[in-house]
Amino acid sequence: MRFCRHLLSTVAVWTVAIALWIVPLSTAPALAAPIPVATLPGLGTTFAGDVPELGLKAGHLLPCPASPNCVVSQDADADHAIAPISYTGDRATARELLVKVLGVVPRTEIVSQTDDYIRTQSTSRLMGFVDDAEFYLPADEAVIHLRSAARLGESDLGVNRRRLEQIRLALQDLGI
Repeated sequence: MRFCRHLLSTVAVWTVAIALWIVPLSTAPALAAPIPVATLPGLGTTFAGDVPELGLKAGHLLPCPASPNCVVSQDADADHAIAPISYTGDRATARELLVKVLGVVPRTEIVSQTDDYIRTQSTSRLMGFVDDAEFYLPADEAVIHLRSAARLGESDLGVNRRRLEQIRLALQDLGI
């Protein structure tokens, strides 16, 4: 009997965890405060990695490395390509909505921003892996160019692409 209760409680915990993981980002604005990162005890920043050199070079985001843990919307090969986010209206409004959406992405913080560029870092819940994302809003195009990459490891199991696609969907829900 005790085993059955333990099994049921374990299943319940995993069900809630999975449900929270797949909640559409468009429902996330209900979250008022950032969710704290809770890495496994003793790991601390073991898997955080070094902060990479990022930014714009001649109006372009940096290309992805050969590893599959990166996506970029400018000058990418087929394995690393992701579409930019198109918007209607003015760039300032698109940027403002992007900042609002980024503010509710779990375990994500805006590290730096200018009028045409935003950089974030997202930390995984259990292991503390860090991903860096960049958003570029060129003055001459009605698009937001994207780049997101894991700092460590070979594969990210598609996490960076999924995160950017969730951001795209949230912006579309807001009418961008």
